[in-house]
Amino acid sequence: TPEALLDIIEHAGVTMLFTAPTAYRALMGKLKGRDISTLRRCVSAGESLPEATWQAWFECTGLKLMDGIGATEMIHIFIAATEGEIRPGATGKPVPGYTACVQDESGKILTPPATGRLAVRGPTGCRYMADARQQKYVQNGWNITGDTYYMSEDGYFTFVARSDDMIISSGYNIGGPEVESALLTHDAVAECAVIGVPDAARGQIVKAFIVLRRGVDESDELKEALQHHVKATIAPYKYPRAIEFIDELPKTQTGKLQRFKLKEAPRN
Repeated sequence: TPEALLDIIEHAGVTMLFTAPTAYRALMGKLKGRDISTLRRCVSAGESLPEATWQAWFECTGLKLMDGIGATEMIHIFIAATEGEIRPGATGKPVPGYTACVQDESGKILTPPATGRLAVRGPTGCRYMADARQQKYVQNGWNITGDTYYMSEDGYFTFVARSDDMIISSGYNIGGPEVESALLTHDAVAECAVIGVPDAARGQIVKAFIVLRRGVDESDELKEALQHHVKATIAPYKYPRAIEFIDELPKTQTGKLQRFKLKEAPRN
């Protein structure tokens, strides 16, 4: 829990903290009266790091969250940024020894700036033993991580969505994390998660599950205000057509968001 983690930081004089972005957001609401002055590095992993979370943690603590992406199959983080090269909202660049690119569905390497399937290769790699997943994960010498990324002209990689979590609404491809990042910049929102839900007319629509900050009341007016906020922050067609206020988001014991539970649960 956030309280237990803060107890350990204070008691043990922890200097380096590794946890998920949702856990950092939970910690921010518990920092009053706490001494975390021993912390010198904070690393985010396990899920995408929204720019709003990065900025909020920096404002609260003065510490720059270091982001990165790795994979069990690769046994290593392969994209990250040193403290001096952090670009809030972006994951970073390939770490020494690794190369990365974005590809289309046929395996063609796309010229940046471009959005596509993240492909990585380096000194570690995947081999599924006697398993058909090998052909899907390793293609033409590249490890296909299952993530959709945007690669800038100067080589920075920014997470868009898990490839199987892309929301396709009326022919538009929408990354849930981008909508979450926009929602998190609203003062009423403590935490949120965005998924695609079936819709007869559009195929899917964007639905947001939102945990409000303490003292903020649920209302239809607030839902409308949040929708307008997203329209004004990112492309208007990406706004959540459905919003549900909930008390807490489903998470693992390490604080990682479990979107699949939101997809499985019958909701209004």
